[in-house]
Amino acid sequence: MTSIFDALPGQETPVGAIARNLARLWATDDGTGLKPGEDSKATQVNFVLHLGIHTTAEDALVQFQTAVRFSRRYPCRVVVLCPIRDDNAPGGELRAKIYGECHPGKTRGDLRCCEFVLLSYPTAARKFLENQVSICLSTDLPLYYWAHNFSSSAKLGAYQYLLGRAKRVLLDRSHVPEGECGELSWPHPEAVRDLVHARLLPVRQSIGQFLSAYPPAALVEGLVGVVVRHGAARRAEARVLADWAVARLVACGAPAGLAGDPAPDPASGADTVELSFTYGNEHRFRFSGDFARGCAQFSARIRGADTELATAIGLLSPEAALAEAMFF
Repeated sequence: MTSIFDALPGQETPVGAIARNLARLWATDDGTGLKPGEDSKATQVNFVLHLGIHTTAEDALVQFQTAVRFSRRYPCRVVVLCPIRDDNAPGGELRAKIYGECHPGKTRGDLRCCEFVLLSYPTAARKFLENQVSICLSTDLPLYYWAHNFSSSAKLGAYQYLLGRAKRVLLDRSHVPEGECGELSWPHPEAVRDLVHARLLPVRQSIGQFLSAYPPAALVEGLVGVVVRHGAARRAEARVLADWAVARLVACGAPAGLAGDPAPDPASGADTVELSFTYGNEHRFRFSGDFARGCAQFSARIRGADTELATAIGLLSPEAALAEAMFF
């Protein structure tokens, strides 16, 4: 089976020669006469993509391409960490690759370049990883840390250097076992961001805009609870929408103990999510969205006014969700 490190693109290089060979990579003339200058490689942030040990080669390539697309818009030094099992690592040594690409900027003659350092390490060599990562990062720039597909909070908690230094720690709840996020003692809990929450930005905005037509007091008048039902592929999105809806309703004056647990709906499509408010009076609200079809339906009756609305919906692209989680 191909390791995630071997599946990713790049030129393998000795670990001790990463900086030197990166400089040579940009100095190479490929026949076009195109050699990026220092301004083309100006970076704004350090970005560490840490692939969990159970990440497949196919998934690793998908996440790598997401990081590449992100770096085209936000120039950054990217370090990709690829763990491997000790029994698959003869000698127990770190391996490295370097990768770079250039693309046109917004104006003619503008050239933007990104550079990646990929590090493969067995768990036995983890104690050397922090030093090597620190050498690979650009100095005096903020660090953003994306931990992808970690199977437990205990395994992620072993990387306190990255968790403690990062300005943002990015997780994707759809890849995290239920309950695991809350079990880790985060060095900076305020820095943790959920990529599912970020991807749902257009949906949250659409629901918020619809509900903004009603006074906050009317939304919580007679409110009993929040019900979220979801298809098989949208468990994480349902949980995030439930938590978000409860938090916003509490801000409108609903009781702090408002219920809002999501539940699967075997009868619905795999990519559907339904959010509804239950009331003890004639009020009602329901949002039903199908992400596969890209459409949604609103239905509400608040203080005697009936409203029906069909609208288009969608999730942010993976690279746009990264930016949303990092910077906003």
